[in-house]
Amino acid sequence: MTTLEDLARLRRARDLMDRAYAEPLDVPALARVALMSAGHFSRSFRAAYGETPYSYLMTRRIERAKALLRRGGMSVTEVCFAVGCTSLGSFSSRFTELVGVSPSAYRDRDHADGADIPACVAKVHTRPVRSGGSVGNGGPARDGGSVRNGEATPVPPPVA
Repeated sequence: MTTLEDLARLRRARDLMDRAYAEPLDVPALARVALMSAGHFSRSFRAAYGETPYSYLMTRRIERAKALLRRGGMSVTEVCFAVGCTSLGSFSSRFTELVGVSPSAYRDRDHADGADIPACVAKVHTRPVRSGGSVGNGGPARDGGSVRNGEATPVPPPVA
């Protein structure tokens, strides 16, 4: 059972992921922020938030990548590194899994239909969404997290 104190510690780590998504974060470093062992942190985070720390961090990175690609002016490679990913292939695969199209195809879309929408509203309507809950393969990722192989549900464009 997760205590309120544990939830507060998990929230500190999650807040760090939200703020420092572009930094090289791994499960042991996040666990230190939460004052927990890496294993306990991973289990508690998944129980509290429904996904692994790695999946949460990658969702934040893809969310930010979508904003940068909509804005234009950066290549997919530049966006990949700007959001903290170190492998263009892994970034493209995860982006396609979560968004439903490749980063290049997403960048090349006409995003003018959402130009009048405030960024906070666009963020909600373009948030990467996973279908099938938090089922994963449990395999280790390079940064100490675990990678999931869930299907992605494309997010509909913002309603004007």
